[in-house]
Amino acid sequence: MHIVARSIVLTVLAVLVLEASAGAQAQTDWPKQPIKIIVGLAPGAANDVQTRIIAQKLAERVGQPVIVENRTGAGGTIAAEYVARAAPDGYTLYNAPTSTITINPAVYSKLPYHPPRDFVSITQVSVYPLYLTVNANLPVANLKELIAYAKANPDKANLATPGAFFDLMAAMLKIKAGADFVSIPFKSTPETMQAVLNGQAMIAYVEYNTLAPQLKAGRARALVSTGAKRSTELASVPSIAEEGFPDAVAEAIVGIVAPKATPRPIVKRLEQEINAIMKMPEVIERWQQMGFQTLESSSEAFDELIARDIKRWSEVAKAANIKLD
Repeated sequence: MHIVARSIVLTVLAVLVLEASAGAQAQTDWPKQPIKIIVGLAPGAANDVQTRIIAQKLAERVGQPVIVENRTGAGGTIAAEYVARAAPDGYTLYNAPTSTITINPAVYSKLPYHPPRDFVSITQVSVYPLYLTVNANLPVANLKELIAYAKANPDKANLATPGAFFDLMAAMLKIKAGADFVSIPFKSTPETMQAVLNGQAMIAYVEYNTLAPQLKAGRARALVSTGAKRSTELASVPSIAEEGFPDAVAEAIVGIVAPKATPRPIVKRLEQEINAIMKMPEVIERWQQMGFQTLESSSEAFDELIARDIKRWSEVAKAANIKLD
């Protein structure tokens, strides 16, 4: 019995040594070839721009080309599925935005990927609020007035939406405030902004880059940001938490993920390099120009955030009976 037990212990130790050796080898050898970061949006979109900045800086740090590849369609599902099925070798990464990493799992029961099962996080790279926006001529000055106006004019209460994230934010506003906004689908946030400007829709949630020119021209009014606190870009706009709805905070997140079985040493190397990029003054400045906030995260922290947000949005979708299958 002692001989058998000793044999088992030695076998386990040998496996652990081999795994540690393989991990160290992966860290030493990687990268030996170009790295791809897959983006599910078209070139020029905000997430695409930030990914290209990260790619350029990462290439300089690891000594290999980092290529940004756009695979658009199906609300980002095509790109996410491609990465989920890619070899877990550290050479295929995914720019993971809120829409595909936390919203799709909440509103689709049948997806060709599932984030906790198919991806391992590298790190979060940005977070940013959206702004609940109305036409400047609408007779409301703040969120409470908008809610009262929508209740008094239900035939006019509608939301221009380019996707499920915006539908869920409207649903959450209805749950918290009691105002029901009927969704009108559009293809992009610039189109939703235009719908508010020309009177097709009462409200839209838009990001800073789309909103800023219209605010400057006096054509639109931002009532609240969806963040927990005011943004530095639009410090005069109160946060939705300030307006009495802390449970309706809904910031968009963006991170980098890899196929699930990517070796841990490679994951941690990428986490280290990308977090270093996030601290560069020129990157911080560029993020601020685009309305993003930089932050230092980790593989574990981003994994936890994804799981928490999927649970949260699934609860909102269930309460609002939103299913897109």
